[in-house]
Amino acid sequence: MSHKDGNFSCSFQIAVHQEKFHADLHSLMFFVAFLLYIILLLPVLNAESTNAEFSARLLDSVLQDYAFRAFVRPRTGIPYNGNVPSNFSGIKVGALRLRSGSMRRRGVSRYEEFHIPIGVLEQPYVERLVLVYHNLGNWSSLYYPLPGYTYLTPVLGILSYDASNLLAKNLPELDIRASEKPILVNFSSVKPMPMPMAKCVYFNLDGAVEFDNVISGNICKTTKQGHFAIVVEFTAAEPEPGSGGSGSSSNGKSGDRKKWVIFGSVVGGFVALVFLVLLIACVNKCDKQKKIGRMEEAAERGVPLLMTRVGNTKAPVASQTRTRPLLENEYLP
Repeated sequence: MSHKDGNFSCSFQIAVHQEKFHADLHSLMFFVAFLLYIILLLPVLNAESTNAEFSARLLDSVLQDYAFRAFVRPRTGIPYNGNVPSNFSGIKVGALRLRSGSMRRRGVSRYEEFHIPIGVLEQPYVERLVLVYHNLGNWSSLYYPLPGYTYLTPVLGILSYDASNLLAKNLPELDIRASEKPILVNFSSVKPMPMPMAKCVYFNLDGAVEFDNVISGNICKTTKQGHFAIVVEFTAAEPEPGSGGSGSSSNGKSGDRKKWVIFGSVVGGFVALVFLVLLIACVNKCDKQKKIGRMEEAAERGVPLLMTRVGNTKAPVASQTRTRPLLENEYLP
């Protein structure tokens, strides 16, 4: 092997190793970019998981399951108390199975804090239905945060389900409406507060919030199912009454903090991703220029052609003397 061939082989091996090194470098940079994106995305995922953890609609589905489990040997018109697991300690759940015709004609004089009058209709029609009762206790402000308000009572709820299958889970709610007189919610314990300031709050199943006046100091009225409580509005100038207000205020502040954390994480992740993309583009451009230089150098060493410069580019040129062509037949006619 000549000295020129040895130099060409050595240059080729160096180029191969450099290509492998740059490929590994690109893979490492992509991995670092992906890892950085995941790290910046963690606060967003954590905030979403926190919201999912305290989802009111998810809680309704869970409590429906535990309420239906109370029907071991069910009897119509008899209320049953459900048992919730220890991680829901403080929440009370119950179930009452009724014939829809009986509820419409007679109503329910008292089911926990609820008074259901005659004339309550359900849609769609079912032969039997189950009224599931909720008392969220100290979980009220977690599942139903209401910034700017203090809870004077726990959140109470009543939802209706089809009773044809008492082993079913994740059942959709029936739509019940009071057609003649309203459904009354008689709260058994209300924190002391001047009554003109207190308000009834109603949480619809679709997340809507409605306010109404309190009747006789501790009664709220409604024509629909859902969740109910008595609250009082407070301002920054006046002290928050009781311990419930701090929970509501802290929920509002924590909600604002979560929004800023999510916003900062998204913006920071986007900026970091753009920076890494630009860095990778610069590295690729430098590698391309180096690759062209190595190819030109290898070409100059491997093939000794006469080179000339055309503008900013080197190009091989042929000799000015051409080999004269030979005629296949030298005899001319």
